[in-house]
Amino acid sequence: MKTCLELAQIPHLDRMASEGHLGMVRTVPPGMEPSSACACMSIMGYDPRVYYGGRSAIEAVSMGLPIQDGEVGFRCNLVSVVDGKMRDYSGGHIGDTEARALIGAVQEALGSEDICFHPGVGYRHLCKMKGHEETLQASCTPPHDIPDRPIHDFLPAGPGSELLKDLMERSVDVLGRHPVNEARVSRGELPANMVWLFWGSGVVPQLPSFEEAYGLKAAMTSGVDLLKGLAIMAGVRVLDIAGVTDGLDNDHSAQIDGALKALQTDDLAFVHIEAPDEAGHAGTIDEKVKAIEDIDRLVMGRLFTEKGLPLRVLAMPDHPTPIEVRTHTADPVPFVMWGEGLQGSGATAFSEEQAGDSGIFIEEGQEIMRELLGS
Repeated sequence: MKTCLELAQIPHLDRMASEGHLGMVRTVPPGMEPSSACACMSIMGYDPRVYYGGRSAIEAVSMGLPIQDGEVGFRCNLVSVVDGKMRDYSGGHIGDTEARALIGAVQEALGSEDICFHPGVGYRHLCKMKGHEETLQASCTPPHDIPDRPIHDFLPAGPGSELLKDLMERSVDVLGRHPVNEARVSRGELPANMVWLFWGSGVVPQLPSFEEAYGLKAAMTSGVDLLKGLAIMAGVRVLDIAGVTDGLDNDHSAQIDGALKALQTDDLAFVHIEAPDEAGHAGTIDEKVKAIEDIDRLVMGRLFTEKGLPLRVLAMPDHPTPIEVRTHTADPVPFVMWGEGLQGSGATAFSEEQAGDSGIFIEEGQEIMRELLGS
């Protein structure tokens, strides 16, 4: 049985694997949640065991709403619940305009001096609370972990959970009758008819800047708040590139062109593309394969045509999102390092199998940055 990476036609990544270094790396430390926050922090060269304090707080930084002392933050997804089951963790991949109207309605109905719902990007939003630190003790389940399962068994539970559960349940009445959702249903689209609170966190540890840690200036392009938050925390310049999204409609060409332009003034550019992960959560093999092929054709292919820059490239997923489970796992991931100063290691394809057979394994994920920089 082949993985989506093995099913995809990726001639440029295969060439990089044959001309460069191929291996496996553990991006999620044992015992930690297999989240993009932990994994991407590792790839950026920071040990999550030292610096990770919760995903929602990182996203809050990207929104200009950092968590202060005495506050807590929760990721607030707009989700689609049908017949008591989690039909879609992303509210039918609702867009910014409709989502802002819905979150505005939730804030008007459920917000208070102590509780505030802030709009983010697409289905991803933030709920900040003052004086409710007990909520951080609650056991919360990410909605993308329970596709098509009854939500009753996965509502917040344990100490501190009552407020979270109350807000979530009350949101159903607010959103169910909202004109945005009535219009979505009339068009045959899923309604974003509930807010789902999870990934609670308080104040996050202070990151040393990337320049302090590695002596280099860096830039970041991404379509999601999490990566922008990590960039801001690390003193990495966030690139504003039109057309960069979290889905298959992402303008890959504009994204890689913007990253290469950034290298005229910065030493390193992070290019984060969310589409394969979104397709993994949705359980759509064809879309995940297409997302990988788009990256190969439009991003990696572009690197082979670049003239004048002495490039060294690291290409890898941050974590697996297998189609069969539709959520993140903590398994090691394949990586390929290609470019100036690197010689071929005998591989013929960029795949999990060949990366595993390479004999190269990096146990501490944050060390891959030093490998890339040759330090």
